[in-house]
Amino acid sequence: MLNIVDILKTELLGMGKGLVTLIPNLAIAIVVLLITWIVARFASRIADRITGKTAMRESLKALVDTVVKLAIWLAGLLIALAILLPGLSAGGLIAGLGVGTVAIGFAFQDIFENFLAGVLIMLRDKMQIGDAIEVEGILGKVEHISLRETHIRQFTGELTVCPNSMLFKNPVKILTEQPIRRWEVTVGVSYDTDLDHATDVIKKSLEGLEDVAEDKPIDVYVANFGGSSVDFMIRWWCGSMPRDMFAIRDDIFKRVKAGLEAADIEIPFPYITHTFKEPVPFLPAPEKAQD
Repeated sequence: MLNIVDILKTELLGMGKGLVTLIPNLAIAIVVLLITWIVARFASRIADRITGKTAMRESLKALVDTVVKLAIWLAGLLIALAILLPGLSAGGLIAGLGVGTVAIGFAFQDIFENFLAGVLIMLRDKMQIGDAIEVEGILGKVEHISLRETHIRQFTGELTVCPNSMLFKNPVKILTEQPIRRWEVTVGVSYDTDLDHATDVIKKSLEGLEDVAEDKPIDVYVANFGGSSVDFMIRWWCGSMPRDMFAIRDDIFKRVKAGLEAADIEIPFPYITHTFKEPVPFLPAPEKAQD
């Protein structure tokens, strides 16, 4: 029992002496980390000023800022470790970092996947901040792109935070990649309508439509034989944001309805026709009871 106590005392005394010996190196390492923090802040400001004078995209500016900070902090941490552990050589440190990186990579695979996807998203030309996009049923405007996640403000007001890997692996529809895009609506008329006459009426009702592309005509086509109507497709070009489409679509529906009604052309309700293969017997109406 006494041997165990003596061994414990010896070990604790050795640890205490080692800790006291390590205090100066620990203080210097802390100072190095503090200097690293200050240098990283100044370097980030300098990088922001340099990139701010260029036509670089906002996502690339954020990437440059992150890479500068990451490089400075990595150098500062390596210097601090070398001071704190003097016996650690550069080769051993690099080897340790390699083994640690593999272990951390397996443990945080999703995080590193999102990180790499964020870098690639920032580097490519498409999908910039302010673009309206649609991905995996999420429709909204890109507000922020970081190395791990992208913030999408939906048009209904909600903010959706998407992992970058989702945006990189799945098809992304960029609605505002071009300043204008084509939209379309469907309008039905009754089957007894003269289709050429209906086409002329619809085109005339759309004359003078505002906020549409002047160099692209409004198309009116017979598109489909529906269950209760012959359907016309109306196509036009306007701003690529959904709100541009909603405003013009509202005007189109009002104009077309007024034009068809003025021309006595029916916009039918859904019709249902029942067909019976055999005669259906009709029972006589019951006689009213006499007093």
